[in-house]
Amino acid sequence: MDNPSAKSPRVAFVTGGAQGLGLGISKHLLGLGWKVAMFDLDADAGADALDGLTDAERDRTLFLQGDVAHEPDIKLCIQQCVDRFGRIDGLISNAGIANPHVPNIEDLEWDQWQRVINVNLGGAFLATKHATQHLRDTKGAIVNIASTRAFQSEANTEPYAASKGGIVALTHALAVSLAGDIRVNAIAPGWIEVGDWQKNANKTNPDHSEADKAQHPVGRVGTPKDIAQAVSFLLDGDKSGFMTGETIRIDGGMTHKMIYVD
Repeated sequence: MDNPSAKSPRVAFVTGGAQGLGLGISKHLLGLGWKVAMFDLDADAGADALDGLTDAERDRTLFLQGDVAHEPDIKLCIQQCVDRFGRIDGLISNAGIANPHVPNIEDLEWDQWQRVINVNLGGAFLATKHATQHLRDTKGAIVNIASTRAFQSEANTEPYAASKGGIVALTHALAVSLAGDIRVNAIAPGWIEVGDWQKNANKTNPDHSEADKAQHPVGRVGTPKDIAQAVSFLLDGDKSGFMTGETIRIDGGMTHKMIYVD
């Protein structure tokens, strides 16, 4: 895919795009001149996200409400994006149930397991299914948001870990299936602070201790910009055209640091 600034504005469809990491990605792409469809379940978050944009950015933004795990919603909203903007050049599958912690395995209910898998993994599948033909038309790219929890775990996080591990596998499977038409890559973020990127009612002011920062070899907690910059890199075929099927860890080096208990 060409540099988006070289021709007419490119179009990104961002699931979970109205708050948290998704909003950071949406705003970063808007800043690069893209048109962005923010797909999100939370209508209040969508309203707050639009209020936070400049008039020029708002003209290039479409908020679409829906459940990424409900196929009629994602199918309709992808078509609405194409109806409004004429195309899709980039799909960013970011929507997910962010809290990884669940009851222990003996007490974990099937419905709770299934909801996490359906949203975090099934949503990426459904978005890809219905965006693929549009991405073929533009020789576009897909970026899936996984997690470093695909590679390491805390106790009682089985649904989240399984869903994010599934994203890594889905990414390389799609890269082979869609070879020649669409590049598919993933990003596995570590600790990314999104408290100040929530809708207004839930917004917090981050305050990280020195111990929080010291867990990371780079000396700080991550920000949405750290991930958004990688997303734009992976969408740009001039910069990442020889990459597909990859999962990039962006975690400040945390998963490479050995920790011993005193």
